[in-house]
Amino acid sequence: MNLSYESAIEKLHSKGMFYIDLGLERILAVLDSFGNPQDNLKFIHVAGTNGKGSVCAILDSILREAGYKTGLYTSPHIYEYTERIKISGVEITKENFAKYFEKVYEQTEKLNTHLTEFEIITVIMFIYFADKNVDVVILETGLGGRFDATNVIKKNLCSIITHIDLDHTERLGNTKEEIAFEKAGIIKPNCPVITSMGFEAIKDAADKQDSMLIFVSPYVENKFEKALSLKGLHQAENLALALSTVDYIFPEINEKTILDALPKVKNPFRFEYIKSKNLIVDASHNPNGIEALRKNLDYYFPNEIRRFIFGCLKTKDYKKMMEILFREGDEIYLNGFDYPNACTYEELAEACPFRAKKYDNVKFPFTHDKLNIICGSFYMIGGIFKL
Repeated sequence: MNLSYESAIEKLHSKGMFYIDLGLERILAVLDSFGNPQDNLKFIHVAGTNGKGSVCAILDSILREAGYKTGLYTSPHIYEYTERIKISGVEITKENFAKYFEKVYEQTEKLNTHLTEFEIITVIMFIYFADKNVDVVILETGLGGRFDATNVIKKNLCSIITHIDLDHTERLGNTKEEIAFEKAGIIKPNCPVITSMGFEAIKDAADKQDSMLIFVSPYVENKFEKALSLKGLHQAENLALALSTVDYIFPEINEKTILDALPKVKNPFRFEYIKSKNLIVDASHNPNGIEALRKNLDYYFPNEIRRFIFGCLKTKDYKKMMEILFREGDEIYLNGFDYPNACTYEELAEACPFRAKKYDNVKFPFTHDKLNIICGSFYMIGGIFKL
């Protein structure tokens, strides 16, 4: 076929692939036909409701600074799918993405096996990283853990479980303990698990797998927190998890290497401040993330009047998110952005506790008289910044 990148993305966006279907049988069959490339790689596997991306970015920066050839797999992307697959900080090229997509797509046709979008990208990642002989893969789960497509690996250097809260309740359970059970599904036999969350489900899973449970206090020394490029009160917990992982799995990495790596960490749109526009951008896409954003705004910008752009997917508790986020006197713009399953302006306005305007990218007043805040869905934020 010799697909172009654009054609590959068009196929990924097709209705036949753009959905969620948790389970491992399909992806295992396809990986087996490629000789199970995942079995030849070393992994740090990261699950959790919030903080996964930041923990992965911190680990990637430290390991690269220490001389490791890292593979980083994260989701979602902001602009291009290539952002999800990186080796030592460099995205897979569009040409390589299309080449590997074609290979995987043709194999699914031969096997008469239907994979979702996320499953196909996950297979591409495993094959690409194996072909390039990366030293360590930092592997972020997509949804949940137990039945997530990344959970086809048999062992890992360690599992990390970040902050857990209510999200994707229709698939993962209605309580935090039920969600913790799903996240704990990434714990592997005789492989340590590192967490700051004391859920019984995590303890039980670690016991069952004979896995050492390393419980981390969500605090770090001030010199590490000050060195980290990512800002926000919530980053202390993420940094503590990453530093404990390095300390346990890579004890040869010294303090100087870590302190040199922390200012270089990149994880866009996580409480990111753009001074030229007096703008905060934060991809807080669930109630717990919005709560963290609210605390950060009150801590770092207590006296600034606020102007918001907010947009969200229908699968999120957007009513609760807006109740947490907005206050009387805020200038609020609601964005019914163009994306599958995105809330319309009308749906958001009906649920919003305060009067709000419809977002218009041409007329939006990016002025310094107020603190501008763009928050909510990754896909909405990516769309705004593309414009």
